[in-house]
Amino acid sequence: MLNENIRLARKARGLSQEGLAARINVVRQTVSKWEKGLSVPDADMLISLSEALETPVSALLGETMAEPEERDGIREIAEKLEAINLQLAQRKAARRKLLHWSFIALGAATLMAFALLIRCKSPYLGWDFGEPETAVMATGFHALEWLFVRVGPAMLAGAAVGAFLTRKKA
Repeated sequence: MLNENIRLARKARGLSQEGLAARINVVRQTVSKWEKGLSVPDADMLISLSEALETPVSALLGETMAEPEERDGIREIAEKLEAINLQLAQRKAARRKLLHWSFIALGAATLMAFALLIRCKSPYLGWDFGEPETAVMATGFHALEWLFVRVGPAMLAGAAVGAFLTRKKA
């Protein structure tokens, strides 16, 4: 039932298996397996299929049953599954948004730390190293500065790549 509905909806939209696969980011063989009934898409993929085929999830799951009693039962199950899938999609979107803004915050914090280091101009270099406490503190500051200058660019690049990869896609 699901396999036939996927095939019928795909053909109604004039899509090839390869075209549908490209829209939902899977390989053509995956679509072929779904249409042959050898496997079934998971909940997230079912939502993607529904969007790509412009067909409600309930229709893909079997709204076309011949028996009215069975159709009503399947329709109820499909509606519940569609609600669950919508909740899962909303949670996934919320996690992606949180991760996206976390990457942006990491990048901003890294830039602010660089600006602070540039503004301070390594003040410990002018300290009197004759006192052991001052020498230890200056060595600690220098170690932190040295480490940040080496790790900071990687953090900034990672934050930029992460923000780019987690952006909302249109």
